[in-house]
Amino acid sequence: MNAEGVRAAWDKYKFAILITALGAALMVFPTGRGATPAPSAPPSRNLQQELQDALAQIEGVGRARVVLSEESDGTRTLAQNRKASFRGDSAAPSEFSESVETILADAGSGEAVVVTRTEYPTYRGALVVCEGGDRPAVRLAVTEAVTALTGLPASRVAVAKCQ
Repeated sequence: MNAEGVRAAWDKYKFAILITALGAALMVFPTGRGATPAPSAPPSRNLQQELQDALAQIEGVGRARVVLSEESDGTRTLAQNRKASFRGDSAAPSEFSESVETILADAGSGEAVVVTRTEYPTYRGALVVCEGGDRPAVRLAVTEAVTALTGLPASRVAVAKCQ
């Protein structure tokens, strides 16, 4: 192939070549940016404590205790490298093996798993026991706060006065 042929091929396929080269470079030199380290505590425990702290700040609520009943506790999907190999015919291999490696990211003080997808818990119901639980205005404010943060309907939120 002469210089004019190379130039013609370059002019015709330069964008495809550049995109392929860029993709190869990104696979060879991953940055790990945008990777989310796994949270240290389950989201439901954090939500329960945060909800309890927030409700105590609402006027008239006073001390509050929150109990969330979970339908499912949520799941996390971790980033993984999968490698498969086989011997023999690809249609009917005589030997097949697969290796799975969980991807780790630098989390400052050590390595942490990389989470690619998080499904948060779904709740069955909520119980809030608080000092102002006998007053209708407080019950309404508490119910609205719990429904907004958990996605529960108001019929699944119980508010009671503590002793």
